Amino acid sequence: MVLAAKLVDALKAIVGAENVLTDAFDLSLYDADAETLDTASPDLVVLPASTEEVAAVVKAVATLAPTLPVTARGAGTGLSGGATCVRGGLSLVLTRMNKVLHVDAAERAALVQVGATNVSVSRQAEPHGLYFAPDPSSQIASTIGGNIAENAGGPHTLKYGMTTHHVLALRGVNARGEVVAVGGFNRGGLDLTGVVIGSEGTLMVVTEALLRLTPLAAKVETLLAYFPTVRQCGQAVSDIVAQGVVPAAMEMIDNLTLNAVEDYLGLGLRRDAQALLIIELDGVEAGIACARAIVEKCLHENGLLESRWAKNARERADIWKARKTSFGALGRIAPHGYVLDGVIPRSRLAEAIEGIAKIGERHGLTIANVYHAGDGNLHPCMLYHREDQAEVARVISAGREILHLCVELGGTLSGEHGIGVEKLMEMESAFGPRDLEFMGLIKTSLDPDGRLNPGKVLPQLKTCGESGARPLLRHQQLSC
Repeated sequence: MVLAAKLVDALKAIVGAENVLTDAFDLSLYDADAETLDTASPDLVVLPASTEEVAAVVKAVATLAPTLPVTARGAGTGLSGGATCVRGGLSLVLTRMNKVLHVDAAERAALVQVGATNVSVSRQAEPHGLYFAPDPSSQIASTIGGNIAENAGGPHTLKYGMTTHHVLALRGVNARGEVVAVGGFNRGGLDLTGVVIGSEGTLMVVTEALLRLTPLAAKVETLLAYFPTVRQCGQAVSDIVAQGVVPAAMEMIDNLTLNAVEDYLGLGLRRDAQALLIIELDGVEAGIACARAIVEKCLHENGLLESRWAKNARERADIWKARKTSFGALGRIAPHGYVLDGVIPRSRLAEAIEGIAKIGERHGLTIANVYHAGDGNLHPCMLYHREDQAEVARVISAGREILHLCVELGGTLSGEHGIGVEKLMEMESAFGPRDLEFMGLIKTSLDPDGRLNPGKVLPQLKTCGESGARPLLRHQQLSC
């Protein structure tokens, strides 16, 4: 169509012809994030390099193709389909915007473009004795924009909080193509920073962020502990927090995952343990010594099989390698894994784990479990074969049951992966009609035409209205 050609020409003039992709093969590379059950190719991909280019791109779309959706995308490491163009349109890929613009050691802050990776911010801050605390397992690749979109966490969420606790201000582009600022950039008025964080790109396209940096701890102690049952391990976690100790992290992996990691890396892990627990303490030496005594007491009271404290940085790195590579190691068992992230009260961890095992048995599925045990964020991973459509259907059904179980136990649908398209059909199990209506009013007020990442987060915006199992998305290209 003439309009489509006019739009493509306008976009090439803004970002350069090499940064506008329209070839079918190129588009297929952006048809999913790391949650690959749902795929949908965009109609075109644009890679801007600055806030000004993003604004010009969004304004051009609003003028020349006002019904065309715009979906922001980072590195594609998300796990809920949040960056998938479920209604086609333009995939706005922000990975060229990858600069750490400034580190202010005195203010303990960093100004960054959202295409900067999570770990690159910490590397730039380290010479100043600072780091960026949120640390999702994909932090080597995941971008700050993705962290902000999903309100990412990671192992150290227990003590240091989610992304929202480490963002001071945001700059970006609204649905009309206007540059806007919220938080510290704004210096007054209503602070919408907390509203935008976790909104999954449905309210504005974030392009820059002012991040809060955290001082590096004076001392760090990391423990690897083994338990005969998951229940005993979970109780130890609850007891530690109940005793007033808040470790920097408490991470648990089950026997299946433990053995997959050992097969992969040969770290010398104890294969007979039903649960492996990683505990990290940080702070001043005197405080750690006191906390360490309490931790050891709680572990022994809950049937501890064996434990060891890392003696140096290399041993700490090996312990964390067991956690950080866990999902990749599961590829030795099955070629595909579907990872959820329901949240439950920490005190009901054992019930959740046992319930998930029953769901797996009922659906004939192998489920490996990795947990941010300290804050109740579960990551059950269903192992499957994508070419087996019957197995895929069982995975989707089991996933819904696991999420409903989390809600029934007093938890919620997501701790850090987001709702995306994955959990749309479960939103009504966690939120009432008035809650969803209020969320919808916020969306409408900031994006009245619903063009920013449509079909995500809110169930009334989902692609399919029918009930039952979630349909797999296979987008057919649209004309502009």
